[in-house]
Amino acid sequence: MSFFTDMLSRLTDVYRKDPQSNIGKVIKILTDELDLLKTTFDRIEEWRDVEKAEGAVLDDSGMNVGQPRGAATDEIYRILLRSKVARNFSDGTIDTIIRVISIAVNADPKEIRIQELYNDPNNPEPAAIGLIQIPLRKLNEVGMSPKQFVQIVQKTVAAGVRVANTELSGTFAFASHPSTIENSDTAGFADENGTVGGYLGAMFVDSEDSNLPV
Repeated sequence: MSFFTDMLSRLTDVYRKDPQSNIGKVIKILTDELDLLKTTFDRIEEWRDVEKAEGAVLDDSGMNVGQPRGAATDEIYRILLRSKVARNFSDGTIDTIIRVISIAVNADPKEIRIQELYNDPNNPEPAAIGLIQIPLRKLNEVGMSPKQFVQIVQKTVAAGVRVANTELSGTFAFASHPSTIENSDTAGFADENGTVGGYLGAMFVDSEDSNLPV
């Protein structure tokens, strides 16, 4: 119930409870201002949530956890804030790294796979890990590059452990037979509107992308 309807209903029966009456118009002037105040207070309450806050309000949240924004957009900054909070409780184990990554990019932990490289058959490295499965779509949604994502992961692992490589998994796949349509919504070529079809994966290669303040 709006302020106007509520206040009008509370009038005694000696008054006309008609919105177009003189008393109704006076009440409307007052309740319009109350509605604006309520909208403002609702937004203040809503923006306590990092997922909904924007601009300077996000910066204030970053100050509370010690995470500067740098040149990050709101979307990327939310990832930095989520990962910062999660990293504060990280013990450097594989399970914890997966949990931090899943929280940072809002992904299911089952979508993330990490391999320790100390026993890699081709290029063993005693203090290194490889991210062999990360959902690329989560980075695409916020415009984060693979290099920027690796920066976050590097801050999550234990000191002295290197993030050697990152494979960002896609969903594109060909059908098993030319005349067969399989998983057209998530695996094949996209339509003109890009509403169906899969997307390609990627391999992290160091580049000149802007660094994040992590």
